[in-house]
Amino acid sequence: MTTLLLVRHGQSTWNAAGLMQGQTAHVPLTELGHEQARGAAAELAQLRPGAMVASDLHRAVQTAEHCMAATGRRFTTTPALREQGYGVLEGRPSRELWDVVDWTDVHWSAEGGESLAQLHARVADYLGQLQARPPAEVVALVTHGDTIRAAQAVVAGDGPEAMPHTTPHNGSITRLEL
Repeated sequence: MTTLLLVRHGQSTWNAAGLMQGQTAHVPLTELGHEQARGAAAELAQLRPGAMVASDLHRAVQTAEHCMAATGRRFTTTPALREQGYGVLEGRPSRELWDVVDWTDVHWSAEGGESLAQLHARVADYLGQLQARPPAEVVALVTHGDTIRAAQAVVAGDGPEAMPHTTPHNGSITRLEL
């Protein structure tokens, strides 16, 4: 069995501004985000991961850098751990999207984005590869809220329609057994 420690990135400038981030690559952490990342890193160091992989989006990489400093564990990046893509909606205020996004249809996606079903399939594929060739008994994955929710559903054997509704807080660690 492999233990997964899913670290959600610290608060980003777009989290603070209430903007839809999705897979926008350049969004950095705020000062609070760096504090949250340092807190998660200190907690992660106590859990002693043997390997660490991060999303290749800047906010996750910045968080992983804090985790590397605390654990001494280098990390690799992968696009498989990116947030759900929201295409043309990225950069828009989240509050404007309640009437645009069909939150009840797991197959709905914005133009140029990906659906919850596609996110779930991407995460399931990555976790399947990880399970087939685990790099360590305890693996830290530095990633994003929707990606963590998809991983929770995959590990529970559920489809995208059963993804948890609650998104983990910025700078939190979610433990799963694979």
